[in-house]
Amino acid sequence: MKILTIPRAVGALTINSFAYIGGLASLAGQSAYVTFVGPFRGQRLRPQRALHQAMAVGVEAIPIVSLITFFVGLIMALQSAYELRRLGAMQYVAGAVAVSILRELGPLLTAIVVIGRSGSAFAAEIGTKKVTEEVDALRTMAFDPVAFLVAPKFLAMLVMVPCLTVWADFMGIVGGSVFGVVGAGFTIGSYFQATLDSIVARDIYTGLIKSALFGLVITAVGCKEGFSTGAGAEEVGRSTTSAVVTSIALVIVVDLVFTALFYFINPT
Repeated sequence: MKILTIPRAVGALTINSFAYIGGLASLAGQSAYVTFVGPFRGQRLRPQRALHQAMAVGVEAIPIVSLITFFVGLIMALQSAYELRRLGAMQYVAGAVAVSILRELGPLLTAIVVIGRSGSAFAAEIGTKKVTEEVDALRTMAFDPVAFLVAPKFLAMLVMVPCLTVWADFMGIVGGSVFGVVGAGFTIGSYFQATLDSIVARDIYTGLIKSALFGLVITAVGCKEGFSTGAGAEEVGRSTTSAVVTSIALVIVVDLVFTALFYFINPT
């Protein structure tokens, strides 16, 4: 009997995982419908709420994103130079930093910062409204909770996460240029010229596509965990923690899937 419990547990976990992903897809689909189709069918978009969310998600996150990506760019330059110096190829430091930041570290670090700041806030906000029965009050007043609570967040994240990623990419390259100038014999002009020579358009748009998908995942998970909050203040904390952990895990999975997809579609 104990042997049978393992397949049952694996099966239950698989079913629950697919059900959870289906719930995320449904919530994202409803938000996309309200955002892009609803205004043409008489539904109100509430741009003021979206603007407020955009300020909280994007503008207020600029200092911490700048700090983290600047130092990560500097660290990447140091680590790259450690190996490239042994090969006599210090001139490739700028390219190594630029490609790693644009394709991977910029979007991923931005997503993790946004998860900690905004994904958790989404879950806590909606979870609190669920506990205090404000979500039920919205339904009673014929307001769609998805349109009122989720769609503005969806629109703000879809716009601001790629914008934050662009800024994070820039700050990461600037961080790498500090070491390039101080320790690798570059000038400011030659470092940025080497950066431009080493990247192609594909390096930029792959990172931006992934960042938009990360924003979608973070919004869907944060809001779904908020709507799933049980009764009591303790459940709000559980939902917030679950939103952060689940968002990071799914962002990593999405990152892996799309990195592999971009590689196999166009490996050159």
